[in-house]
Amino acid sequence: MSLMPLSSVGIWEMGIAPVADFADTTQYTDIFNATNYKQTTFLIVKGVGTTGTSTITVEACDDTSGSNVSAVAFRYRACTTLDTWGALTDATSSGFTTTAGSNQLYEIVVDNDVLGASGYKYLRLKMVEVVNSPVLGGVLVHLGQPRYPQATQPSAIV
Repeated sequence: MSLMPLSSVGIWEMGIAPVADFADTTQYTDIFNATNYKQTTFLIVKGVGTTGTSTITVEACDDTSGSNVSAVAFRYRACTTLDTWGALTDATSSGFTTTAGSNQLYEIVVDNDVLGASGYKYLRLKMVEVVNSPVLGGVLVHLGQPRYPQATQPSAIV
């Protein structure tokens, strides 16, 4: 049996390296060029931190510095108890607020076609702290379904 690595269907990038209080005040992932991918998935990993929460949104950016941004709609689901994932839920451009608690995962899925309306080609995740309490965590980013598949996909970090 042959195993297919996840990197064969896109690329993984570090959005925010794991750190204590990763969502303090307002935090952004790196900005990613989504031009060559049909889908972008942000995976938020929350470790220890029982009361901190954040509002999660996704922004389309016009350039690599995020000079002009436009919040976009996306889908998300949460795993807040061991290995039980919730239903995939539509989020408006206003986003959603995470649940207080430790050991959680949040999958944020963006159909990169939403960029067409804005004319922008870059994406980033934005977290605005709602309850100020440190949470250990980080964000991984998967740019999937390459428009031009190849053995090694180029980095999308800009």
